[in-house]
Amino acid sequence: MKVLVTGASSGIGRDIAREFAKRDYEIVLVARNVERLEALKEELKKEYKVKVEYLSVDLSKRENCIDLHSKVKDVDVLVNNAGLGDFGEFSETELTKDFSIIDTNITSVHVLTKLYLKDMKEKNIGRILNVASIAGFMPGPLMATYYASKNYIVRLSEAIREELHKAKSNVKISILCPGPVKTNFNNVANVKFEISSLSSEYVARYAVEKLLKNKFYIVPGAMIKVGKCLAKIVPTPIVSKVCYKMQKRKEGK
Repeated sequence: MKVLVTGASSGIGRDIAREFAKRDYEIVLVARNVERLEALKEELKKEYKVKVEYLSVDLSKRENCIDLHSKVKDVDVLVNNAGLGDFGEFSETELTKDFSIIDTNITSVHVLTKLYLKDMKEKNIGRILNVASIAGFMPGPLMATYYASKNYIVRLSEAIREELHKAKSNVKISILCPGPVKTNFNNVANVKFEISSLSSEYVARYAVEKLLKNKFYIVPGAMIKVGKCLAKIVPTPIVSKVCYKMQKRKEGK
């Protein structure tokens, strides 16, 4: 069994790779940081005695996503984890950063999901885990582009799930929707969280366990589960106001 993990050099992606290595999967690591990829490869090979390879790829370029699919075949599990964020009023954030978020969080996930889903449907087996966020269920003033990108992932995955269900396919798709997690993402996005963050190790372990049990919505943490439910029943203008206050409190400046 082979798993391909994007954004694998740190945080949730790194720990998801570790969880699959524990289960004797062949691992394909994808990220940009070669040093971290090499270190993780050696760790997994030494600790778990599994086959590991890595590719240094900038997934913000769609041609690289297509090339990745052409190079890595026979994937049983695809984990779309690579992602970026940014903090600030929409009119003030840099357009180039917005493009990077859209290309990484949306376009790469769209391309890889489509290409590997076709392969999996032909074999009538396989799993896809798209890493979204609790942000995918609500508006996100002060992190508008990031929240919108995760909304895209949630809705795309929900639509694909229904298509697979109607086709009676054995291919499964899931979305991981964590809240705050202790990763380098917080530094890159320039935010600080007041509520306690879960460890990436816990989130990864929870995610893989639920994925392998065919759970669609994978939401680690009791408070985040409550937040997901409230986002469904509370009027959007109220959710938006609450999100704005929360974002403002966690401003990392």
